[in-house]
Amino acid sequence: MPLEKIEDNRGNPWGLWRIEEDETQLEAAAASPERIPETIRHPHKRLEWHAARVLVKTLMHRCGLTFHGIIKDTFGKPFPAGSDYHLSLSHSYPYVAAYLHATNSVGIDIQPPRPSLLRIAHRILDPSELAFAGSDLNTHCVIWCAKEVLIKVHGRKDLIFSKNLKISPFSINSKGYFSGSIIVGPTETEVRLYYEMHPAFALVLNKPEPT
Repeated sequence: MPLEKIEDNRGNPWGLWRIEEDETQLEAAAASPERIPETIRHPHKRLEWHAARVLVKTLMHRCGLTFHGIIKDTFGKPFPAGSDYHLSLSHSYPYVAAYLHATNSVGIDIQPPRPSLLRIAHRILDPSELAFAGSDLNTHCVIWCAKEVLIKVHGRKDLIFSKNLKISPFSINSKGYFSGSIIVGPTETEVRLYYEMHPAFALVLNKPEPT
């Protein structure tokens, strides 16, 4: 099974799965009580759906938990069924990412650095973010992922990328930490973020630096 990467993260693991199996193999490995929705028809999307459950099952076993499927709340945020753990998922075929945390709301996001990110940057970034990102595609990709992570941490989808989600300046490298903020009314919540640049995509999740 192609488990690309797994990090224990102080007992709150996250991981990456590279899909190399067919749908039958993934479905058997997940052994999920859920049935894939009939609306998911594209072959890659079906593989991602099953692979996500295999990966979550793997992470839960690392925590001594039993996998009973994935449920969603009224805002579409996923949770492991029968558990109080928090969960976040992301996928960009052939990769799937998942993040499991015992106590805190979490977000993880993966995204390939597509040139289209530069074309829509004026709708996603505020002027200060546009200034430090410049024309560097990898920086734009990390910012996009970071804002997706902030939305997942917030748990609702009623946020405007350029208004409610702010990213502090950082210099792109192979990996590193930076800060983001969720602004809702008068309340601003800072979130510490971690990123990795992979050959095919950028990955961002919320977690503090190790002490």
